[in-house]
Amino acid sequence: MSEERAKAADLKLAVVIMAAGKGTRLKSRRPKVLHEIGGKPLLSHVIAAASRIVAPADIFAVVGHQAATVRSAVADTGVHFVEQTEQRGTGHAIQCARPSIAGYENILVLSGDVPLIRPETLQQLWQFHQAQQAAMTILTAAPEDPTGYGRVLRKAPGSPEVEAIIEQKALTPDQQSLREINSGIYAFKTAPLLAHLDRLTANNAHGELYLTDMAGLLGAAGERVVAIEAAETTEVLGANTIAELVALDATLRAATANRLMASGVTIFRPDTCVIDADVEIAPDTVIEPFVQLLGRTRIGSDCRIRSYSVIENCTLGDRILLRQSCILAESTVADGARIGPFAHLRPGSDIGEDAHVGNFVETKKARLGKGAKANHLTYLGDAEVGEGTNIGAGVITCNYDGVHKHKTQIGKGVFVGSDSTLVAPVSIEDGAYIGAGSCITKDVPSGALAVGRARQVTMEGWVAARRARQQPPR
Repeated sequence: MSEERAKAADLKLAVVIMAAGKGTRLKSRRPKVLHEIGGKPLLSHVIAAASRIVAPADIFAVVGHQAATVRSAVADTGVHFVEQTEQRGTGHAIQCARPSIAGYENILVLSGDVPLIRPETLQQLWQFHQAQQAAMTILTAAPEDPTGYGRVLRKAPGSPEVEAIIEQKALTPDQQSLREINSGIYAFKTAPLLAHLDRLTANNAHGELYLTDMAGLLGAAGERVVAIEAAETTEVLGANTIAELVALDATLRAATANRLMASGVTIFRPDTCVIDADVEIAPDTVIEPFVQLLGRTRIGSDCRIRSYSVIENCTLGDRILLRQSCILAESTVADGARIGPFAHLRPGSDIGEDAHVGNFVETKKARLGKGAKANHLTYLGDAEVGEGTNIGAGVITCNYDGVHKHKTQIGKGVFVGSDSTLVAPVSIEDGAYIGAGSCITKDVPSGALAVGRARQVTMEGWVAARRARQQPPR
């Protein structure tokens, strides 16, 4: 457990994430928090940040709209879920979570659609909340254009204490210049929060219970309400439209590329590359323009990934050359391998050390041993290829009989001639040779030559005779 988590556990801190909304302005049937940036849902980013502060068992996601779908999407995170069957605002969400949080001394309230919030900022909010001995601490920001956000009015310039949170339409002429906004991210002492929670009213245009109103209720009750400004405005921005969502995605991907380059990775034209947030790359690897690195892809050192390649959820070792326009998914490539151009590694492919998979070669659930080669126009599906084996151009493993998939076993040091078809299930043992153009339907023993093709028939003079027969009568 990290030092931050340990301290939070000692003081019984929980995190509540608001994730029940529809996101109507996105004009999408998908739940708002499941829209993606950086290759994963908005909610997943928020959970990841919160998990650096408290254990997943102390995180409670309040779900409502398409609750089952949201639960399923982040089920592997280990967080708890609170059902808000009827969405009546953020204050009502905390009322629904009351049984879950009652045993905690403090809570952090986060928004499931604010994905760029950093753990360091949450830690700063939490520490400030404790130092100020506040009942409520508001995380704020000061964007260039605060239009549409509620403004935070402090009791005095430079004071941590908050007098009020004022909605845009309620600003007086003298308050129009206020730029500090309410982010919707808070820290609360649980006891005063729950003591005043039922005093929230729905006297507003939407008829909802707003957690924002707790600032006024707690202040009127003599409780301490303070604010702290986030270091970066982008951290507290949400996505209410697709355009805003795409802008957040661009911000996150730029930050990811910068992080990787700071660690020793060369990324040419990073603005053209699509690199997901969870991708890891070792130093001295070069990423060329227009590459996509997706999911939880891991790439070792001294690799070169050439343009237009797409790699998703793969693990690549060191010193790998991935030539142009390759597609790799859920596969493993060992040190020193050479792939492409235009190769397609489908899920379950395992390419061994110093192996070659060349142009227009497709693999699926295939393992190539050390130094094995399949350099041209080949399909290897459900196949095991031994060390040092050479697969000629145009070879096909016929793995599907229309009902079931079958395996092709090819040993070490085998030579498979061009344009051969290997009809699975079949085994070709070590050192065997397959003549070019063969159709192999039976096992081939070690050291044997197998030729499975029809005998050539040559009919001399046939072309001239055919032409004569085709001449029209005079």
